Amino acid sequence: MRLARYKPSVPKCWLFAASGALWSTVGLTMCISAVSWLVQTDLMRAVEYATVGAILALVSTLWGFGRIAGRNIRRLRQLPDQRCLFAFQAWKSYLIILFMIGLGIGMRQSSLPKEVLAVVYLAVGGALLLSSTLYYGYLARLLRIHVRRRAKQPPSDAGL
Repeated sequence: MRLARYKPSVPKCWLFAASGALWSTVGLTMCISAVSWLVQTDLMRAVEYATVGAILALVSTLWGFGRIAGRNIRRLRQLPDQRCLFAFQAWKSYLIILFMIGLGIGMRQSSLPKEVLAVVYLAVGGALLLSSTLYYGYLARLLRIHVRRRAKQPPSDAGL
């Protein structure tokens, strides 16, 4: 029995969708956690912490996560048209994901004040959310190209 037949092979465009969905989901989840911690503090301090988190998210997007997403998009573009669904991230990225999950669990269990943790979660979550738009942008580009190619094809006589 060959294991290859159980590999979930998908068109390459699904890899961009999967990457964007993962980054968006994790980013949104982290931002929601951060906001839930900030609503428990007074309004002015919550606004201050949220502002710092948002600024760090923008910086992290420009000089960190956006670059990572760009490299991953270039890697995905070089893959063949049909690929295993789990190829949407490089295997090294799965190790980084596991490390970050462990780091997040450790930080939540630590004695760090939730307001400080909220800044970190807003920074990382916001950067993931903003960077996920790069995947969606490339996916939209692929879909536009696909639609244009289909429009240029002559109608088939298969139904006649």
